[in-house]
Amino acid sequence: MQISKKTIVCMLLFILFAGNMVAQNLMTNVYGRDIRSLNGKWNAIIDLYDQGRGMKVYRNQSPKGATDFYEYSFKGGLRLNVPGDWNSQMPELKYYEGTVWYARHFDAKRLVDKRQLLYFGAVSYRCRVYLNGTEIGSHEGGFTPFQIEVTDLLNEGDNFIVVEVNNRRTKDAIPAMSFDWWNYGGVTRDVLLVTTPQTYLEDYFIQLDKESPNQIIAKVHLSDKKPGEKITIAIPELKTSIDMQTDAEGKAEGKFNVKKLQRWSPENPKLYEVIISSAGDCVKEQIGFRNITVKGTDIYLNGKPAFMCSISFHEEIPQRMGRAFSEADAAMLLDEAKALGVNMIRLAHYPQNEYTVRLAEKMGFILWQEIPIWQGIDFIDNNTRKKAQRMLTEMIKRDQNRCAVGYWGIANETQPSKERNEFLTSLLETGKKLDTTRLYVAAFDLVRFNREKKCFVMEDSFTSQLDVVAVNKYMGWYHPWPIEPENAAWKVIPDKPLIISEFGGEALYGQSGDENVASSWSEEYQARLYRDNIRMFDNIPNLRGVSPWILFDFRSPFRFHPTNQDGWNRKGLISDQGMRKKAWYLMKDYYKTKAGE
Repeated sequence: MQISKKTIVCMLLFILFAGNMVAQNLMTNVYGRDIRSLNGKWNAIIDLYDQGRGMKVYRNQSPKGATDFYEYSFKGGLRLNVPGDWNSQMPELKYYEGTVWYARHFDAKRLVDKRQLLYFGAVSYRCRVYLNGTEIGSHEGGFTPFQIEVTDLLNEGDNFIVVEVNNRRTKDAIPAMSFDWWNYGGVTRDVLLVTTPQTYLEDYFIQLDKESPNQIIAKVHLSDKKPGEKITIAIPELKTSIDMQTDAEGKAEGKFNVKKLQRWSPENPKLYEVIISSAGDCVKEQIGFRNITVKGTDIYLNGKPAFMCSISFHEEIPQRMGRAFSEADAAMLLDEAKALGVNMIRLAHYPQNEYTVRLAEKMGFILWQEIPIWQGIDFIDNNTRKKAQRMLTEMIKRDQNRCAVGYWGIANETQPSKERNEFLTSLLETGKKLDTTRLYVAAFDLVRFNREKKCFVMEDSFTSQLDVVAVNKYMGWYHPWPIEPENAAWKVIPDKPLIISEFGGEALYGQSGDENVASSWSEEYQARLYRDNIRMFDNIPNLRGVSPWILFDFRSPFRFHPTNQDGWNRKGLISDQGMRKKAWYLMKDYYKTKAGE
């Protein structure tokens, strides 16, 4: 039997992609490339019993004969916004956890001497991607980007893309079975078709040396292993540039000193145009430069001790009851943070949209970014560890040139164990292979009051490996005061900088009640709780930052109270309708005082 040339090509492509069904290395600065948006209305099928793959939904077959029929159709049915979560787009999907199929047609051209890639900002939580009836890649993790090369898979003209999305919680997922925020599913961030030169600037890292105020580290990686290729990095405003040569792996590294550099800071968020060029590619973007280090119990920003006046928020627009995904969404969240007077934002509890990160940098916010190692993680399972390492890598790679990022967070509220320590140690090792210019941090909920010593203490051997230790402690809410706040002494990891990364309590906006009774759910009780915690802060000698939990009330099925919560965590300083509670004004005044010290 003679096999056609077309069949041989298809077989070779299948073999190639069958062995490479995971997303590929991320390109740096996708929004600085030649991109085409595939956002908009996508057709969708809700697949409650996971039958779509067996029925080959991704082939988009149509009846041809008199006896043909199919029990599904993308045409004439549900349509969902991309980007966007499905939970907020129709009432029936409010709590839905399962599979939804997304599909759309788009036109494309086969380009000579060019490469084309599909880029997804995020899909929650796991997905498979199909193009023209064939599976081409997969990804797990709801908050980091991935890309798939489609150069040789595109049709000239019409193309049909399908994304099989599943947000079902599982024991081996990150986060795992239980977490205190909404499990939004869907294609939640931008989908882009990216065109690059045949050999393109895949990855570059350009930041200040951790200690030096004027020495820039530059690392560039081409998409192909091309040795001896000239790489130029130029910063026109500083009238400086450096030429480097790639090695056998297509990598180039160098250091160069700059004069009259204005370092980025919250007070002066200075960014420079940086131009990276190779023989066949050129990428431009705005990059800032700053130093952030730890000396003893102090955090130094650009050589000066700094106190982190922080706030956290989820990637959610509470008024819309949906996932934040646009530049306008980022502006709303960050404008409210700016009004509070903070200089730092903890992007809890997962890497948030790139629009948020980039706008935060322009507005002068230091950022703490973290992956969702949030309680309940299976630290024994090696595959879960590999997922966490990959998530951390994807987070760092996307934002490695964002000088606003001062902290990489590796965990929140985990319990000590040999397996936990080994798991988190592996994350530190993974992160530090990629970036040593930031501080590494984790948040713990292990502080206890020692009645014999009459002070707060914490024991966790893993903290010795971190640059900064953070503590979540809800005094007056989950923990009654064992002593008057002004007498509450702390001896917690005394040799390192300490950040109170979460504190606070719940209040329903507009509800008045006894400031001494937690069950009043009143603004008065929440305000007193804040006043008490602020009094306690003076007794923490190594305190170098505070971050109340949280800016906005946020959705959580975890929260059951039928009248005061109703599926919302009410710890926000601002209500789900955007109204500021009494505690907001207390924190505003506290941060104003700290800024004047």
